[in-house]
Order: sequence, then structure tokens, then C-alpha cells
Amino acid sequence: MKVAIIGSREYQNIRKIKETLFQLKQKFGDTLIIISGGAKDGADKFARKYALEFGIRYREFNPAHTIKNLYSAMSKTYYERPY
Repeated sequence: MKVAIIGSREYQNIRKIKETLFQLKQKFGDTLIIISGGAKDGADKFARKYALEFGIRYREFNPAHTIKNLYSAMSKTYYERPY
């Protein structure tokens, strides 16, 4: 089961994301994959933090002008393009 968590850069309700990911992990187990936009702040930041903390598979679709990281879902040729 793939679940995307995308939200505002100002999002601060850490508890809601944490509880949601915990419940999803209990319901779907090892088939769960969390997807986010890879932002450094807000909902994406907390989705990454708690997905990794709970041992959930995690992928992010960060913008093409950024560098590829360990969790990037796209191929290397997609990244490091001019803004």
C-alpha cells in the first residue's frame, strides 16, 4: 500500500503524523510505502522522520533542481538540472 503525505511547509502537528504512520504500519505491515515531496520543513519533514523511525519503506519525489539522495524515487538523470 502506497500512502503519500504532502502538506504545508508550516505544518506543525507532529503528533497527528506520528499517530497516522503508526496506525498505517499496524494495518499494512511490511507492504506499506510512504511517499513525500522531500521538503526540509513541515509535513514532509515529519513524514520522513517517523517513517524511518518506524521502519517503514520511504520514497520521496524531490524537485529536479536538487541532488539525488538515498530516498529519491527518480533516476539519477532526473536530478541536478537548472532551476
